[in-house]
Amino acid sequence: MEPNRRQFLVASGLTAAAASRASAANDTIRIGAVGCGGRMRALLDAADQAGGARIVAGCDVYEPRRDELRARTNETASTHLDYKELLAKPDVDAVIIAAPDHWHVRMASDALAAGKDVYVEKPVTHTVDEGDALIRAVRSSNRILQCGMQQRSWVHFQSAVELIQGGNIGRITQVRTYWYQNYQGHDSVKPIDTGLLDWKRWLGSAPQQPFTEEKYRRWRWFWDFGGGAMTDLFAHWIDVVHWAMKTDAPQVAQTMGDTYVFDQWQCPDTIQSAFRYPGFEVGYEGTMVSSVDDGGLEFRGTTGTLKLTRSGFEIYREGRRVQNPALSEHSIEDGTITHMRNFFDCVRSRKQPNAPVEAGVAAARAGHIGNLAFHKGEKVAWPQQRS
Repeated sequence: MEPNRRQFLVASGLTAAAASRASAANDTIRIGAVGCGGRMRALLDAADQAGGARIVAGCDVYEPRRDELRARTNETASTHLDYKELLAKPDVDAVIIAAPDHWHVRMASDALAAGKDVYVEKPVTHTVDEGDALIRAVRSSNRILQCGMQQRSWVHFQSAVELIQGGNIGRITQVRTYWYQNYQGHDSVKPIDTGLLDWKRWLGSAPQQPFTEEKYRRWRWFWDFGGGAMTDLFAHWIDVVHWAMKTDAPQVAQTMGDTYVFDQWQCPDTIQSAFRYPGFEVGYEGTMVSSVDDGGLEFRGTTGTLKLTRSGFEIYREGRRVQNPALSEHSIEDGTITHMRNFFDCVRSRKQPNAPVEAGVAAARAGHIGNLAFHKGEKVAWPQQRS
């Protein structure tokens, strides 16, 4: 790959996208935000930087978050307790969904049925069985659905995938994935005012249970609402593996983990999982009590290794004593911005987005299979044999 080829393509692509947005200056996409917590704030920041859209409505079960959204829009956006009221508004063209995982399929399906285009955060499903239902809902509609796996629109991830698929590091037999975060010391936040929270509505289809601040804030680590690291973090990386390796279904999985520090959680705070795919192996390891090294992937091939993170990638050649990268590329723009821009472009053009529903379902499914192996405490073959 010539050193400036990617830069030229990127510059051309961004210029084309800018021209497209300029020609559609009067075609502002009107956005409804569903679930207005921390992740939604980041997505709306990305939408602002992508350009061409305006927030016209928001929904959340916690009143201060509704107030925050109105303040963000200088009191121009309407706010709602019930997301179906937002979906009924004719001035909403598309919705961004960043509610807890157990709401994703229901909200996305309702939005599609209401004629809205959808950006839904990963994992797109909360259970394996929800995947087929979501695919049917998307493919039976004429709407756009973008899954929130932003690596697919991140330029250096696209470059890395091109190199892998082009055979640059030879035959790949192993992919290592990892993510280290530290959730300790994150408790200095304003307590939730339960008088301003509709807890029953937040629970939705989940079993009725008493409110706790831990469940509300860290719902990803409780099985009724999320799936722990396998669906929150691993889902991002296994999607990159599926994309690069052109296969999306593990044959075997095995997982072990435990709650070593956060014993108030249900999902393990430290976990290792191994997957066998046709012709190669994938490993995941991570913990929520140590953040050194952050997250990334290593594709190990017969002629080289490609190390990939959100900051960039490097390729190291086999047989070299001095391990300076033979090829590298660094991130030039946050992938959430380019991913949101891709969504907006597809809303206008009606082309398929970079992260279609099938990719989202496959990435979530791999995480669910890993969790199934954890629950069973044994190796799990996939697809499972039905008795």
